[in-house]
Amino acid sequence: MATRSEGRGPRGRPAVLGDVAALAGVSAMTVSRVLNAPDRVRAETRERVLAAVRELDYWPNSAARRLVTGRSGVLGVVSIDTTLYGPATTLYCIEQAARLSGYTVSIASLSTLHRRSIQEAVHRLGAQSVDGVVIVAPHESAADGLLHLPPDLPVVAVDAGYDCPVPVAMVDQRAGAARATRHLLSLGHETVWHVGGPVDWIDASGRIEGWRGVLEAEGRPVPDPLRGDWSPRSGYQLGRRLAEDPSVTAVFAGNDQMALGVLRALREAGRRVPEDVSVVGFDDMPESAYYCPPLTTVRQDFREVGRHAFHLLLDRMAGEPAESRRLVEPDLVVRESTGAARR
Repeated sequence: MATRSEGRGPRGRPAVLGDVAALAGVSAMTVSRVLNAPDRVRAETRERVLAAVRELDYWPNSAARRLVTGRSGVLGVVSIDTTLYGPATTLYCIEQAARLSGYTVSIASLSTLHRRSIQEAVHRLGAQSVDGVVIVAPHESAADGLLHLPPDLPVVAVDAGYDCPVPVAMVDQRAGAARATRHLLSLGHETVWHVGGPVDWIDASGRIEGWRGVLEAEGRPVPDPLRGDWSPRSGYQLGRRLAEDPSVTAVFAGNDQMALGVLRALREAGRRVPEDVSVVGFDDMPESAYYCPPLTTVRQDFREVGRHAFHLLLDRMAGEPAESRRLVEPDLVVRESTGAARR
């Protein structure tokens, strides 16, 4: 690929669509398709165009598109105000997917997600003439709010569960938890204890369902799940209880932060990981590879979730039938915190 000054086309002017097409070796129409309907372009071509977009720091001309389409070029996102890795990363990836296609994003961050707060946030965004709204709704309490939205405003959801009343993009939490549980059973552990997330979180419920489903299908004992609050502190407190039980040899934590607390509790109790107890987390935070020992965990592809949410919304905005649900399959990342059960 030819090299040009970053963010500039010929003679140093800002890059335009034709510059991207020339650098990628495709037509301007293909570039437009990649930016507006990437699922309709071959993966190899799509990656070549996006590489050119990044190299030239190309920004689509949203003002010109607005004149043609009558749209504002602004999308709204409603999300819970949190620093938790999963929701925060999902929000970032939605914004990145929108930016690559020339949209700006207006974010409404809420302290709680329920019917009234969601309605008020959507109303505020509607007053800004947004073209559509993505609602990141990981709480059970948000379900009622999704049932009472303006019928003329395109809306999709993220992480809103399997029975969401609007199109939803989400990681298959059940599948991820099932992979973690099967991995531990395959190492010879009789059963798996679970440190789950808060009761009102949809992701926590999905992970419990996946974990319990595997144990029941295999005819294994199903311990009562312990409930944390996603924090390392709660994982540590619950880990101390687990460390006192010599029958505990495998623990599946509902996120990597709680797994970190479990690891510390086990270490303080003199129980080695993975020689005495194997531990699996969920999320694959960047720090997880540097835990002691490095953490086996379930990786969520938040970038893919953001891309699917954005394109579901594009379908709704275009008046096209949208899929009811797009599931993103998670991957199990095996590291040094899991090992064969002692005999």
